[in-house]
Amino acid sequence: MQRNGGKAMIPEKLTEILKHDGVVAIATLGQDGPHMVNTWNSYIRITDAERILIPVGYMQLTEANIAFNNQVLITLGSRKVAGNMGPGAGFLIKGTASIETSGADFDVIKAKFAWARAVMAVTASSIEQTL
Repeated sequence: MQRNGGKAMIPEKLTEILKHDGVVAIATLGQDGPHMVNTWNSYIRITDAERILIPVGYMQLTEANIAFNNQVLITLGSRKVAGNMGPGAGFLIKGTASIETSGADFDVIKAKFAWARAVMAVTASSIEQTL
């Protein structure tokens, strides 16, 4: 991940990946251990403040885990974007997450995804290209 005056910069390649079909995996850790859920690249939005917004439909266990431990790992990728070794690029994002049911970030997601009951807002601490 690049830094710009102390501010993280979302890599261009990651934003390019979000324009293509692909599965996103989100890992959380709760009292009962690790848990993973999936969503789609096309559901993710990046704010001007570079927060990663993910619509939340169900994800009740994920929400409980974030209340217990707000650290998340997210992987995403696309075979349609050139990577380090040829076709296919992917990233590992580490960060802190919150589940929000009101506010500007929620409004952005709710306007696009009427089914969303909340938004997972992630502030990345590191973004590493893995493919």
